[in-house]
Amino acid sequence: MAKMGNNFFSISFDLIGIDRAIPYDLYVNSSTNENKEKYVRIYPKNESISFEELKVFKKKYFQLYVHESQRSAYLKSLINLSTIPDSQKSEIIKDSAIHYLDKLFDTDKEFSTEMLSDTILGCKATVESMVDVIKDYDVSKLQSLIATLSFHDFYTYDHSINVSMYCIALYSAARPNAPKEEIVLAGLGGLLHDIGKVKISTDIINNPDKLTEEQFEIIKKHPDFGLNLLIENPCQCEGVDFGIIKRIVHEHHENFNGTGYPSKLAAVDIHILARVTAIADFFDAITTKRSYHDILSTEDAIAVMSKSVGKKLDPQLFEIFTKSVKQLVLTGKVNKELPEDFDPCQPQNVLPFRPPTPSYKIEGFGDKDKDKDKDKNFGKIKKKVG
Repeated sequence: MAKMGNNFFSISFDLIGIDRAIPYDLYVNSSTNENKEKYVRIYPKNESISFEELKVFKKKYFQLYVHESQRSAYLKSLINLSTIPDSQKSEIIKDSAIHYLDKLFDTDKEFSTEMLSDTILGCKATVESMVDVIKDYDVSKLQSLIATLSFHDFYTYDHSINVSMYCIALYSAARPNAPKEEIVLAGLGGLLHDIGKVKISTDIINNPDKLTEEQFEIIKKHPDFGLNLLIENPCQCEGVDFGIIKRIVHEHHENFNGTGYPSKLAAVDIHILARVTAIADFFDAITTKRSYHDILSTEDAIAVMSKSVGKKLDPQLFEIFTKSVKQLVLTGKVNKELPEDFDPCQPQNVLPFRPPTPSYKIEGFGDKDKDKDKDKNFGKIKKKVG
């Protein structure tokens, strides 16, 4: 993980492009006092660096740094390096996302509109880089990639980043011809969906035990908290549709059958990207390895989630999601389900399974002519939103 210091972050010598213009300045810390930092530029941006020059730098300097203002340029240059595997690129991009999420959740810093704008702009640049890496990944390949990435000790960070990645994959599958800016918006919504939890004590957010009724009522307020943060701190970030981000933040816990929170919206009244986020949220919570609970296999996870189709999850989107899981063979061996109030955003010591309720057929599911709930603009992001 890159280490931060005085608005600079460290980079690996091996991730600098050779014989091509680098779009960022290179710095070293010239201070001899370990408690004091003094950064000096040693190489200017837009200049080409040779293999021999880089060898000299390796011998002469312990560590190279880039200024935080050039993080986006660094990430973009990284994407273009064909010698770097996607897993390594994704780890660095995830590191960048954690940096920005950490700024949001830092209780020692005053929350402000400027801070929120800068953070969301940084998150957008991070998601853009992620889209460039995983845009052609199906869910199975993405799940394998996520399994290779290190995890942070704050569940919310890892979970939000994983949800962002699954949102990118699912929305890309739902709308194969979507422009990049829409896919980025899907990923950004996934990354920020739990922003309202900055208003909730980490003692509750990180509690892997069963929450008390009072604690769960507090957790259920995070969509409202998130919406209010975005309303009270109006941001200006080029290329970010905050009307849609607000809806993702506010609606990702709405259930398809209208039993969710906070507004009990149902079906297509829930924004499509909030419905996408709900599936990504659920899948990551039960398949990503954590210290809290044993994970389900992909097959078992899909089987468990299928029992929430039409209740918690959008049937059309879930069908697309399932088809994006390669070589999936459902045997129906998992005869249990999770309650509708299951919160994927919370760490769990034990997944709260219960015997399944009687199944029912969703009228018109899979029948394009009879599906009464079919969204006529399915797969398209509506520009005019509340």
